Amino acid sequence: MAETMNIVEEIRNRVILGEYNVKNNFRIDIVHLDESTMEFDMVGIDAAIANAFRRILLAEVPTMAIEKVFIYNNTSIVQDEVLAHRLGLVPIKADPRLFEYRSTGEASAEEEGSEIDTIQLQLKIKCSRNPRATKDSADPRELYLNHMVYSRDIKWVPIGNQADVFADSVIAPVHDDILIAQLRPGQELDVIMHCVKGIGQDHAKFSPVATASYRLLPDITLLEPVEGERAERLKRCFSRGVIDIQDVAGKKVAKVVDSRLDTCSREFLRHDDLKNAVKLARFRDHFIFTVESTGILPPDVLVTEAIKVLMVKCQRFLSELDSTDLE
Repeated sequence: MAETMNIVEEIRNRVILGEYNVKNNFRIDIVHLDESTMEFDMVGIDAAIANAFRRILLAEVPTMAIEKVFIYNNTSIVQDEVLAHRLGLVPIKADPRLFEYRSTGEASAEEEGSEIDTIQLQLKIKCSRNPRATKDSADPRELYLNHMVYSRDIKWVPIGNQADVFADSVIAPVHDDILIAQLRPGQELDVIMHCVKGIGQDHAKFSPVATASYRLLPDITLLEPVEGERAERLKRCFSRGVIDIQDVAGKKVAKVVDSRLDTCSREFLRHDDLKNAVKLARFRDHFIFTVESTGILPPDVLVTEAIKVLMVKCQRFLSELDSTDLE
């Protein structure tokens, strides 16, 4: 019994990250942030936690995406299943935090969605000839009207009180220039779509990020002075901004300025007089994260939501440890 309790306490200490001294050393430094991308440093953490955070960003932060496609009319050359697949991958700008998950099961699958768990979209468009086109024109853009179907043609159809709830933020595709299909006179599309809440673990269309990756901070050390022509060659071996040339007592001397810009270059190893002058390493607890959002949510919001998911996972595991029947 005592041995079992010791094992549980050891696991608990690992879960609260005491093993890695996170409480004293951990920090997050935001380097770059705009509407679609975010770069930040996660310092003082173990690789297992950093990778768990990355995987949560990819697969466990929920979004809204097209799940059901009701095709009432499709006379284009695009098959129904291909059209449905293309529509499902169009990112929809809607805050998933304002919706609930659809209940699973055969009974719920046959039920229509409600305003709290479903977004309804419509695509209804027909191609026709342009009466104002010149007789000698061969450009489809002049000959036809509505011959290119873009994501901007997808319209939101509010359900229940959604028009009032989302009065300040119209629900629509993130990008309005995604090509869906091409039509010719007489061809048309009449489609109703239902968006539901889901996670990337179920399908890639729910993933909120285009990329979420990290790399270790490079550590470049010059083991000996590199001067003159050697300094110039060493500078060319690395990415721009990593190595700089300084004037010291009338001599050109190489100096490491910003190792963060290094892209794992090994070019200096080709030079016999330089390969023993440079030491390359990595800081094992300094992770440079890059998060690129699909546009559904800002990247800083995605990071915040991923942290919340990770906290819930840890709390759930700690609760399981407390409720374990050790007898």
